[in-house]
Amino acid sequence: QVQLVESGGGLVQPGGSLRLSCAASGFTLDYWSIGWFRQAPGKQREGVSCIDSSNNRPYYVDSVKGRFTISRDNAKNTVTVDLQMNSLKPEETAVYYCGLSRFYCGPSYMPSLNDYDAWGQGTQVTVSS
Repeated sequence: QVQLVESGGGLVQPGGSLRLSCAASGFTLDYWSIGWFRQAPGKQREGVSCIDSSNNRPYYVDSVKGRFTISRDNAKNTVTVDLQMNSLKPEETAVYYCGLSRFYCGPSYMPSLNDYDAWGQGTQVTVSS
């Protein structure tokens, strides 16, 4: 059974940093990608970044380029994908979700919402003074 568990959310001041983690397990795919999305109240879920099982460069939405960094660590049974978020802004307050996809993720492309097979429960990030 595929399982994704996010952690690392919290309250941070504007300009501060947080590191989110997504622990993914229970899947066997020759190719996979894991994406981070965020959803603010009353808004659609927005793709932020993704990384894949190959050596393709990650994807970042324009608004986070230069501030967010995604990375992955492949252990035997669990894949961990971290999202380091720096210089956070109040408008980035949202619930952050990670999702598992079998579709391509690259520097210019991130799978859309419907292309994800499983999601985590989300972690709240609040950027406020």
